[in-house]
This record gives sequence, structure tokens and C-alpha cells, in this order.
Amino acid sequence: MEEATEAKKADTAGFNKRRAEGNDKNDRPKKNLQRKVRSLNPINTLSYVQILGTGMDTHDTSPSVLLFFDKQRFIFNAGEGLQRFCTEHKIKLSKIDHIFLSRVCSETAGGLPGLLLTLAGMGEEGMSVNVWGPSDLKYLVDAMRCFIPNAAMVHTRSFGPTLGSVGGFMDDQTKFKEPIVLVDDEVVKISAILLLPNFSKGTRLPNEVTSTQNPTEKVLDDRMDHASQPFKVNGNGRPNAKPGDMSVVYICELPEIKGKFDPEKAKALGLKPGSKYRELQLGNSVHSDFQNITVHPSDVMEPSIPGPIVLLVDCPTESHLEELVSIKCLSRYYVDFSGPPENAKGVTCVIHLGPASLISSPNYQSWMKRFGLAQHIMAGNERKNVEIPILRASARIAARLNYLCPQFFPAPGFWSLQNLDCLAPESTASSEGSVSKSCESVSAENLLKFTLRPFARLGLDKSVIPSQVASSDIIDELISEIPEVVDAAHCVSRFWHQSAEINGEISLAKDNEVLVEEPWYNENTLPSCLENIRRDDLEIVLLGTGSSQPSKYRNVTSIHINLFSKGGLLLDCGEGTLGQLKRRYGVEGADNAVRGLSCIWISHIHADHHTGLARILTLRRDLLKGVPHEPLLVVGPRKLKFFLDAYQRLEDLDMQFLDCKHTTEASLLAFEGVTELNRDYSSPASPTRFEDMSIKNTERQLAERVDSTLFAKGSRMQSYWKRPGSPIDNSVVPIVKSLQKVLNETGLEALISFPVIHCPQAFGVVLQASERLNSVGKMIPGWKVVYSGDTRPCPELIDASRGATVLIHEATFEDGMVDEAVARNHSTTKEAIEVGNSAGVYRIILTHFSQRYPKIPVLDDTHMHKTCIGFDMMSINIADLPVAPKVLPYLKLLFRDEMIVDEEDELIEAASVAS
Repeated sequence: MEEATEAKKADTAGFNKRRAEGNDKNDRPKKNLQRKVRSLNPINTLSYVQILGTGMDTHDTSPSVLLFFDKQRFIFNAGEGLQRFCTEHKIKLSKIDHIFLSRVCSETAGGLPGLLLTLAGMGEEGMSVNVWGPSDLKYLVDAMRCFIPNAAMVHTRSFGPTLGSVGGFMDDQTKFKEPIVLVDDEVVKISAILLLPNFSKGTRLPNEVTSTQNPTEKVLDDRMDHASQPFKVNGNGRPNAKPGDMSVVYICELPEIKGKFDPEKAKALGLKPGSKYRELQLGNSVHSDFQNITVHPSDVMEPSIPGPIVLLVDCPTESHLEELVSIKCLSRYYVDFSGPPENAKGVTCVIHLGPASLISSPNYQSWMKRFGLAQHIMAGNERKNVEIPILRASARIAARLNYLCPQFFPAPGFWSLQNLDCLAPESTASSEGSVSKSCESVSAENLLKFTLRPFARLGLDKSVIPSQVASSDIIDELISEIPEVVDAAHCVSRFWHQSAEINGEISLAKDNEVLVEEPWYNENTLPSCLENIRRDDLEIVLLGTGSSQPSKYRNVTSIHINLFSKGGLLLDCGEGTLGQLKRRYGVEGADNAVRGLSCIWISHIHADHHTGLARILTLRRDLLKGVPHEPLLVVGPRKLKFFLDAYQRLEDLDMQFLDCKHTTEASLLAFEGVTELNRDYSSPASPTRFEDMSIKNTERQLAERVDSTLFAKGSRMQSYWKRPGSPIDNSVVPIVKSLQKVLNETGLEALISFPVIHCPQAFGVVLQASERLNSVGKMIPGWKVVYSGDTRPCPELIDASRGATVLIHEATFEDGMVDEAVARNHSTTKEAIEVGNSAGVYRIILTHFSQRYPKIPVLDDTHMHKTCIGFDMMSINIADLPVAPKVLPYLKLLFRDEMIVDEEDELIEAASVAS
């Protein structure tokens, strides 16, 4: 009776129909996003450049660089994780005026979509920012238009020659030989020098291996060769330029500091105090009051101090290096400049963004020496930063969770020094040593500063660089704060050693010293699919459990379905997914996980569910270069294909796409039926006799069956999901066959998408494992995992979840926020649990929590006997499912003082509009 009541509740849950159809006005951004107009301060009391160490501990993205002034902020590169990094370190996004990209690729721009969307949602009017990049930027902008409103991108500005459709540039490249001035005001002048690869005779191409280069070095170089489409060769037998080839050297020049006015000298030259003193300080000559002479500013002013100059150099390959060393317009910045002395400029600091393997080369080091006494900062990913997490708050939480329950929260996987020595090229430290004989050089560290103003403090500032904190120190702090956690950890560990559980009986230890045993723990019975289950069968790894935008403690949505030797899948792929994989498995382990991916499934087009996709795909492409492999299958909503198709003009993603609508149960059944029909058309003697006709029949019949079942007139789905506008194209049949091949290789019987209520083309998914034989020959049914995506409770989700082993369900809002959940087409915690109870699932994992619950969501203990709360990096082995709900009370103990929002103010502060 109770189950029927819950089913009725879930079936009749309200939802925002206009939002599901994509017509909710509240979802539409402001038409005219504001840009901050700031009163500049030419006499800056403070100015510096600072390394924002995104990717330094995980090597998944390019670090960013902040150029700071009292009234302005400039950021160079916006890789994945930048927004989360700024929140962690209280860098106000609203203060950022300009973002400059040194290259246009997933490494340098992966965090840009999320950043633009966050700025667009700030305050009542929203905000925008100037985004600068080489002409390739237009490809990224075109791709982002698929899910980012045009109003958020009206201030994107590209520069440099335009690439032609068949390779080569449409513009005369000679007019881009001089620096291109982008910003020039009383505070700073920022110019760009384009760097195109020089494929001259004898230059190694990005895909070539030198005789002295080992394969591991090539992998590292290939990661920098982000645009690895097949080269188009020109008439000279050398490759044409292609999207992604352009790199940029940025030059930041601060104005000179004028010398002090000497009134004694002015008096000696016959000047009276007054307006002529001011004219001289403004740089104008005046006539003496008591002498028949003209007084020039140089007569009464101390010598001016030249303004500091900072260069940011992104030289990704040897081909770019050959061009870099030959750029003539850089000569005025060299100490051996032979032109007029008044044209010479001294460089204060050079920040190098290229790979360590290239920077350590003799040619590059010789080029560095031409800047004389300039301070060089090597900001390519360095080995020394691997074990110092850039997100200290989440690392601290991970260490505490690992102490309490290491089975569900494994220790973060870092590279060992031995592995690093094997995988990295020659020690960067040694390359530094060879450079430092003639110039100052240091490895970048997270938050390292180089002060530009005041002049008296010019130079490196290491005062805010985070130190490495041992996990033992974090645990000592935890035990001091919550002494009971020692006994709690002991109790949790005993769950894995109880012989009763091995026999399938679920019970708690009788001598639980910390918490009172709950009666509902004994209500569970082991499903038949878990009989004699192996630990290497399935592990569910929650890489991101937050919603909307990343926060200090929760990244946006992504789930790794680890099938061990059979590979793995990703369910959703929010920004920072690669970084999270590397924090979970270690840098090398994550590379293996990416190599082993068989499929990536995306639930809907909202940015927090897919903006990490390009970075994963490009890394997999690079890791598998030279290895026979199939393009990775990406299953997602139709609108995602528009984005990926547009993005592939910039970078080859090495993937094939399948629309979610072709993976619904109705579609797959229709496909199987048409396939059988085709077999009947062809005779064994002439297998291709009716090939053309059968292909056409396949497409027409499959389209008809899909439309007649999924979008039947009067069906619930037709009212809020847009009907597709075109029949199935020729490519869908072989790609569905590719899906079948993937399922066979991964031991899955089915991957079935089903429509849910959230936005247009939103889906959930069912993964059904194949049956297996146990040791005595008994057939054991396969497990079933269901992922809701973002949704309101709906019959389609309940039907798909019936009898599931695990339901991973979004729980964006707490129980008291039903109205908000309905308005945004999300679910509350209680609603998610009711869906699971209605469908009779064995275990429910809650995820996708609003960022107002930074550490643990607000919970009602009612009906929690099937449920566990998701945390980032939580890894649930299928063999441990019986234990999962038991751990929840202990997690609540760990966060007993943090159940209420305690970080929301920091989150708001980091993303608020500055006064």
C-alpha cells in the first residue's frame, strides 16, 4: 500500500512545462550584459603578475596567469577548473575585465564556457568580459553558441590572419609581423605577437619522433600538439596552417614612473612656485621668470624609471620555436639590440607556458639568454607541483573521508617520484640549472607572484605559495575536533569483516560504541545479481556531485563507470572531469582510464554536464596516436552534436556521435526489427542484391518506428519535448552497430536512454550488465544501473528503474524547497528516494546537490535504508553495496557541525559583483 502511494506521488509530481519545452523566460539571459566601466588609477599602488596554478597538481590543463592592478584584472588562459580555483582562493570573478588566450584549444580555454555563463548570471543585469584570442577563436565561439547565449559572447575579439577553408591563410601574413595592440590605456599596454609554426626543411613535425626522443617524451609533446588533424600539404611538400596552429606571445608594458620634481633646481633656474611647476611635471617646457632661458622638464626632474615589461610566451612545439627565434619585432626587447638606443626596451619578467621538454632544448635556452637579467618563470606543468593540491579545501575533506571510510574514499592517487622520473623528460631542475648560468630562472608554483609596483618591491614574492600539508596533520586536526571519529572509523572498517555479510545477511556489529543501531538496517535482502559478485566487475566513481557551477568542495557532474579490464564509461562530463580523474586515479592511472573509455553518455545540453568533454576526447586522441583504435562513441542529445561538429573545426576529437533518441528502447527495438527484415531481403547467394533498397528501408522504417513510439500523439512526452525535425541520416545505422560492439566488449547487455523532464532533449540512462555463470555453472542475472540525469520525478524514470541494482538520482534541493525544484525541473532529496522506493531499487545514490550545500546536504533520516549520499571521489564497488547505507550515519558524524550552509557566503563573495 505504501509503495503504491509513493508511486502515485512520484507519478503526479509537478513540473515546469515551459522550462521543459525551452520556453521559460527566466532561463533566458539578459539581452545586454554589462561590462564594468572602472575609473582607472594610472599611479597604481600595487601591481603584480601571479600564477594561478590550475592543472599544476594534475597536469590536465594549462595554468592561468593573473595580471593585477588596483582597478583592473587581466587573466591569460582559462583552462578547466579556473572558476573553481578562483572560488577557492577568493579571486573575484566580477573584477576580471579581459581574458586573453595564448592558444585556442581545450587546454587553454576549457574553463571559458562556464566562466562566461557564471558572469552572465551575476547580479540583476549580468556581466560580460572581453575575451581575446587569435583568429581560431571564432571556431570556439561558433561552437559555444550551441549552449551559451550570444549576449554572453558579444565581447569576444579575435586577431590575426583568417584561415582559409582548404588550409593556408586568406590574409597577407606580412601585415601581422608587428605587435597587435589590444589594450592601451594609462595603466597598461597589452600587445600580441602571433606565432605560427615554421615547417621549414629540417624542422620536425609534431607527429614525428626524433632519433633521440623516447616514446614517453613524444606523448608529452603530443599533448601540446592539440590540433592534430591530418596535415594538408602545400606545393612545397610542407603542411599548410590549420585551426589551432596559432600561438601568441603577449607583451604587457606598464607606463614609466616619472622622476621626482626638484623645486630647488627650479628656483635656481629663476622659476617662481606656481603653475609653471605643474607644466614641467606634465612634461612641458616653460620660460624662466627671472632669467632669459627656457627650462625643460629634464632640467628639474629626476630621471624617469622605465615601466616594467612582462612577456607571456606560449611556444608549444619545435616548429613554433623556429618561428619564435626569428621574429624581428622582438629584437628591441633583447639586450643585444643593435637599433637606436631610444627604441630599446628592457624586459623585467618572462613567463614561459610551453612544455618543459621544449624549454630545456639548447635553442630555447639560447633564446632566453637574449633577455639579459630578466626573471624567467617556467609555468609549464612541473613535476614538483604534483603532490601539492591546488584545491586545498576539497583535498582536506577527501583526507578526512578517507580516514573514516577508505573503502569508499580511496586516498588520492599521485604519481610516485619513480614514475615521474620515468615518464617526464630530463629533469626541469637540470634545465633550470643550465639556464641560470646566464639568466634568472625559477619553476612556477601555485600563487607565485612577481611584483611590478611599487618599484621598491620589484621581484618575486613567494609569501602566499601554499605549502604541502601532510594527511597526518589533517587527521590529527580531525581527531582533536571530533574525538569520536576514531571509534567511528573502527566501526566502519568492521563492516567489511563481518562473516554474516559474506553469506548475504546484512546486519550491524552489536558493539557499536558510537551510534545507535537503526532497525531498518535489517530490512535489506541481497538481490540475486550480487550473488558471488566479483570486485573487478563494477565500480561507480562519483567525480563530480555538485550542480550548476563548481564550488570549493563539489565539482560539477560526472560519473565514471569503471568496468576494470573491460574498460569504462562516463555518464556526463562536466568541466574539470579530467582533473577529477587524475585526483582519483593519479596522473598515469587517469591516462589509462581515458584510454579504456568505451563510451561517453551525456544527459542534456546544460554546460555543467558536458563542458569537460573536449578535454577528455583530445587527451584520448593523443594517448592513442599510432595505436589502432576506433573513434570514441559519444551518446548525447542532438544539440550536443551541433557543438561537437562546430568544435571539431578547431580540434580533431576522434569521436563518433549517436543521438540519445536512437538509444531509447523503442528505437533499439525498431532497429533490431528492421535489421532482421533486411536479412530476409538478401539471398545467401547474392548478399548485396537489395543493398540499396534495404538501406533505404532501414532508414525509413526506423524513423517511422521511432517517431510513432517515442512521440506518439497524445503521449506525455510530446507535450514538452520538441519533435525532431529530420529523419534518420545515413550514418545512424552503422553507429548503432558500433554501440552494439561497445556493449559486447564491455560485458553490457544494453545501454538504453529514456526521456526525462528537465529541458528539451533531456534523458536518463539504463546500463544493464549481461548474465554471468558462477563457479558451479549457475546463471546469475546481470546488475542494472540507472542514472536519472537532471529531472523531476516522472513515470518514465520509475519504469526504467524497476528492479535496478543502483539508482543514481539527482537531489538538487532539500525537502523544504519543492517549489524551487518544480520551477527548475529538479528533484528534492525526498522525491529522489520516493522514485527509488516506487521502482523497488536496491540502492539509491544521491548526487547533483545545489552548491548551497557545500559539504553535506540537509537530510531527513526517513526511508534512508537504501540510500547513500554522494561525495566527490566516492568510489562504490558493487560488492560493497550492502554496506553503503550503513556508512551514512558516520558521515553525518564527520560533518555534524557543518550540516547548515557555512560556505555559501564565500561562494557568493567569489561570484558577486564588486562595488
